Amino acid sequence: MYLRPDEVARVLEKAGFEMDTVTAKSYGYSRGEDYVYVNREARLGRTALVIHPTLKERSQAIAVPASDIKTCEHYVRFPMYLVGDSNDHYGIPYGFSSRAALERYLERMFD
Repeated sequence: MYLRPDEVARVLEKAGFEMDTVTAKSYGYSRGEDYVYVNREARLGRTALVIHPTLKERSQAIAVPASDIKTCEHYVRFPMYLVGDSNDHYGIPYGFSSRAALERYLERMFD
């Protein structure tokens, strides 16, 4: 079982990220130059944390992504995915089974 989006949001806030965007599909969080989204549609939490695509390689050394990409028109701080007809923004989705696992990930990725 994975952390739900609201639980991921609480861990991000505890880690010093500040919510600056709220939409029907996502929360946007920043801390300095770092930016992540919480996928509010991830009811089971498998794709609750979405990171910038440029961090994919570094992140894969720490955790396994839930899928190759997650597209959403609300991820406006991320690049456009220009394959196919959607032309939405995209990021790399992750799910975490515990708060401790997410805290460790954030510490290794963003500190």
